[in-house]
Amino acid sequence: MSNPPGVPADKLPRHIAVIMDGNGRWARERGLPRIEGHRRGSESVRGCIAACLEAGVPYLTLYAFSKENWQRPADEVAALMLLLDRFLAERTAEIMERNIRLQAIGHLQDLPDKARKRLETTIAKSADNTALTLTLALSYGARTEITDAVRQIAREAKAGSLDPETIGEEAISSRLYTAGTPDPDLLVRTSGEMRVSNFLLWQISYAEIVVTPKLWPDFAKDDLFAAMQEYARRHRRYGGI
Repeated sequence: MSNPPGVPADKLPRHIAVIMDGNGRWARERGLPRIEGHRRGSESVRGCIAACLEAGVPYLTLYAFSKENWQRPADEVAALMLLLDRFLAERTAEIMERNIRLQAIGHLQDLPDKARKRLETTIAKSADNTALTLTLALSYGARTEITDAVRQIAREAKAGSLDPETIGEEAISSRLYTAGTPDPDLLVRTSGEMRVSNFLLWQISYAEIVVTPKLWPDFAKDDLFAAMQEYARRHRRYGGI
């Protein structure tokens, strides 16, 4: 395990979240079908995982498929679900070998049965791994997540098991999909777009944001190291001085 050049261990983010953007643009610029951009983008995941393992970053969350992505053409959605299934089929052995714990957040019930069952199998198989917690956000939307948490709180209050006067930030955090996982310290977005796209809206309240013009299929281990270096140069004040 080695830190990125110039980054002391105490300046590393504990949790990195990534908005993986630019697959379609990458393919279009090369005259290729969009699915080829997604396929090449899935390979970039390995570089991010390698960077986190090498640096000792214990949490990595990847925005893999949003709730809004279901609105894309049916053939593209089907191809993306096949890519997910193939990624899990081909990488589960590597996940185990590298001591990675896989998790997923979102409305996983929306996924096709084959992909969902393979995902559940890999999650269960890797549950005791400790080197890196890799979370895939699938059929995920932050507003949906917060809405689900509010509904859960309302049900508990109605049942009398939760006093509304005791509801604070922790009560909300503990009912989000990410309960038990620390909030991201660093949010990385590829492709140069300046928006957070309904991703972890509650959790990134104080995350440092690094936007790179690189399209996701071109994003490699050294690019994530560069984002860590940028993070280490920031002074996090949390509203103070």
